[in-house]
Amino acid sequence: MSPALRRYIIVRVLLTIPMVLILVSLVFIVLRVLPGDPAVAILREGASEEQLASFRAALGLDKPLHVQYVEFLTGVLRFDFGYSMTRKVPVTREIKTFFPATVELALASMFVTAVVGIFSGAFAAQHRKSPADYAIRILSIILYSLPIFWLGLMLQMTFGTGLGWLPVSNRLSPGMAPKEVITGLYTIDAILTGDWALFKDAASHLVLPALTLGLVLAGIFTRLTRANMLDVLEQDFITAGRARGLRERVLVYKHGLRNAFIPIVTLLGLQFALLLAGAILTETTFSWPGMGRLVVDRIYDRDFTTVQGAILFFALLVAGISLVVDILYGFLDPRIRY
Repeated sequence: MSPALRRYIIVRVLLTIPMVLILVSLVFIVLRVLPGDPAVAILREGASEEQLASFRAALGLDKPLHVQYVEFLTGVLRFDFGYSMTRKVPVTREIKTFFPATVELALASMFVTAVVGIFSGAFAAQHRKSPADYAIRILSIILYSLPIFWLGLMLQMTFGTGLGWLPVSNRLSPGMAPKEVITGLYTIDAILTGDWALFKDAASHLVLPALTLGLVLAGIFTRLTRANMLDVLEQDFITAGRARGLRERVLVYKHGLRNAFIPIVTLLGLQFALLLAGAILTETTFSWPGMGRLVVDRIYDRDFTTVQGAILFFALLVAGISLVVDILYGFLDPRIRY
């Protein structure tokens, strides 16, 4: 590793620390300035003052705000987000239970996004100003403009209710369960344990929500890939390759796409982080038991600590993935040293 790259990585890590501190502080402040008393919301209006005071004391809500902040900050450093108000279990346990479902959905969605978006964008750039180029560009705008819940409902009605090809909700069929939970990602666990019936069932449940989320995001990558590919295809090394008689497909998909890939990788990483944090509509539409559903359900339950912990976990996750993407960017492009 060169000294410049090492210095770049150290700077990025140091810049991430105050960003994480700001995120933690914002989560703490915003959820405490919202109107309403969590104790009253959980225990309802008929609770006595003694019951309310006992509840506030158990959660530490009776302490001064600066004391609550210090305890909250030290808890975050220990990866301790407190206890659920309604389930009476650690918030980290709930995150551990629901997060694998979101990761599985995000990975499958990013696969759809990458395959559809990148290759359609490269194809459009290769056939610039052709009918296929115009059709792909229009389709990319339409896909990105579609409401996720509407597209999900249309896919459910078409391939689930209408044709009966695919299930429309949950991660597994009733009565189906993994023999052994290794990663929490059912498709991966099924492969690791050789349970192909489980793999088929889990994959079939994954198709429609992954298509819904992946196709909407594919519109962004189609346009980004096309724009970068147009710049790359005008470079001298592409002209030299054509002069040497290299096939156009090799020039576009092997040499051109590789050089256009750096900004695409950056956006892929950031979009993956946003997928993990923003799959709420898809998970709600398909009754997918992930982090999005966890947040929505706990908001309805007025579970203050679980909502706070889940939002904070998402914020830390986005910050961490952003740091990894920045470091990866530095490895991919030697010019990035700031």
